[in-house]
Amino acid sequence: MEGKNLLYLSRSDIEKINIPMSEIISTLEKMFFEKGQGRVEMPPKPGIHFSEDSYIHAMPAYIPAFQSAGIKWVSAFPENHKKNLPFISGLLILNDATTGFPIAVMDCTWITAMRTGAATAVAAKYLANPNSSQVGILACGVQGRSNLEALSCVFNIKKVNVYDIFAQSAQKYADEMGKKLDLPIEVMKDPRSAVLGSDIIVTSGPILKNPHPTIEKGWMKEGAFGSAVDFDSYWTGEALGEVDGLFTDDTHQMDYYRSLGYFTNTPPVSADLGELCVGTKSGRTNASDRIITMNLGLALEDMVVASLIYKKAQKLEVGHILPL
Repeated sequence: MEGKNLLYLSRSDIEKINIPMSEIISTLEKMFFEKGQGRVEMPPKPGIHFSEDSYIHAMPAYIPAFQSAGIKWVSAFPENHKKNLPFISGLLILNDATTGFPIAVMDCTWITAMRTGAATAVAAKYLANPNSSQVGILACGVQGRSNLEALSCVFNIKKVNVYDIFAQSAQKYADEMGKKLDLPIEVMKDPRSAVLGSDIIVTSGPILKNPHPTIEKGWMKEGAFGSAVDFDSYWTGEALGEVDGLFTDDTHQMDYYRSLGYFTNTPPVSADLGELCVGTKSGRTNASDRIITMNLGLALEDMVVASLIYKKAQKLEVGHILPL
């Protein structure tokens, strides 16, 4: 009976459904347009904190145009790698937007990875030079992979330079992603070598409140675009000071994070992605601008991707029906 059951989707179920990255990118762009028009609801994410950098966040959102509503309960524990556990874990609850009843519970790790990469691609579409072909990846974990996959959907990438503090992880990344995307990927001996000459730079390490930044002033070439998935953890204040524009996925949430002590050396926001998609604010002014986006990760992104997954799961009859 409707309203009496929900669909449970494990990570393996979601991977089996396998929504293409290109579809996630186009869906997020439509969502950001709705956000830019003010037709969404997303309060700042509250959380509980186990240490300075270990937390669990609650992330609710509602997007009427997609009839998508729900909440993600997601944790980030930087020390998990020492236990052979992923940095990110959690669950997402999707609700029926007409009755409020929960209709699905699903693992959120695949969703988080894919929508984060897709958000970088949306930002890059509006902010990077369209002829960008060389990518530098710093930190070769899950986000380093999804971001490169998403960028390859938007740009004609010809060369990728990667760096990770664990050389073995960088080599594994180069072998696996090179084969998956049919791209030449070179492991660099230091982060500077991965950044120099890159048209697009992605930093995707753990988010740290008091980071030890690596990228210095002068490394980022004129005209380059950077996506700081790990907030400002990889970028020195001097490096951020030379950018011509700093963007984000949500200005209000960045202001909220500033109030908590993050982004102390980060310049003011020029615009958010919703404003870029709607056209109320502009992005790059010329080909030589250095541009950075610091996307914070939005519940809006999670809910529209979860909605895609739920609909396809019903069609393919994937998952397990559980009674409420």
